[in-house]
Amino acid sequence: MRVFRKLIVSVFALGVIAVAAAALWAWQGLETLKKPVALKEPVLFSVEHGTSFNGLAQELARKGLVSDSLWLRLHGRLNPEHTRIKAGDYEITPGMTPVDIVQSMVEGKVKLWAVQFIEGWTFSDLRGALANSENLKKVTTEWSDKQVMDAVGASDQHPEGWFFPDTYMFSSSETDLDILKRAYSRMTSVLEQEWEGRAKDLPYKTSYEALIMASIVERETGAPYERQQVAGVFVRRLQKGMRLQTDPTVIYGMGDKYDGRIRRRDLRTHTPYNTYRIDGLPPTPIALPGRDSIHAALHPDDGDALYFVARGDGSHKFSRTLAEHQKAVRAFQLNRKEGYRSYPVPDAQTNNGGDN
Repeated sequence: MRVFRKLIVSVFALGVIAVAAAALWAWQGLETLKKPVALKEPVLFSVEHGTSFNGLAQELARKGLVSDSLWLRLHGRLNPEHTRIKAGDYEITPGMTPVDIVQSMVEGKVKLWAVQFIEGWTFSDLRGALANSENLKKVTTEWSDKQVMDAVGASDQHPEGWFFPDTYMFSSSETDLDILKRAYSRMTSVLEQEWEGRAKDLPYKTSYEALIMASIVERETGAPYERQQVAGVFVRRLQKGMRLQTDPTVIYGMGDKYDGRIRRRDLRTHTPYNTYRIDGLPPTPIALPGRDSIHAALHPDDGDALYFVARGDGSHKFSRTLAEHQKAVRAFQLNRKEGYRSYPVPDAQTNNGGDN
């Protein structure tokens, strides 16, 4: 009987030791999930729709991102909330642990890329940026402008000016149409907000006319502190029945014929956008205006200037009378110094406008 008791105690002790050893082995295995993965640079990892947690563990092990899928699968058993992974592309960076990787997938922190629409761009520039954007699914590349506008819910609109210039982040599951819809929605929202808070006695019948003016202001100056002054000049000219006579509209109307110069014959050529020949505003915007330009168009400076000309340093000289303006033209235009420029950030915009 005493021998039997000793045997039972021995077996029990061995069992305890075995359990302890197994627990230690499992604990050490689980601890490996808290150590950074061996990476020298970021890698992109895709989780397909329908991927199970066990399948994820095996794929991470296959790619050497975990030492053994067993420990990650055990982690999932002990932490079922960590198994609710979301599909998408994930960037795994040096310093991340397997637990960090799984957590990012549970939270859906997919890799995002960016496409930027610059203030002053044309709709053609915008479409080019989308077409050249890597990792963005393309569905509109072969579409006409009309098809694009139909798809964003603006069938009756000309596309120019209707897409808000900004940086748009996107995941690999999104398309260029998704970006266009976001940019269109943002512009309509901003325009509506600014229109509601507009100044009194403006010469616009609709918010669309304000958008047209904002696009002209955007093309005429990149200096934020001048936008309301420029808008003030144009608003007063409209109110007095004067033509706008602004070069950026002429350039837009020239289209592909513009080679970087405006000649006298271009100013004489009648197009719907040649504000040296037409009264009032052109029929559509000529570029993507930012919020500051929209605000300026709806809150113009209340001065008395009717003219302005580029100084050559990115700013403008504003004049009240034609005589003052002609004097400024002689000073800044006819005697241009080396390094002359009419725009403060020439490489950030395209088709920069001329001077009034």
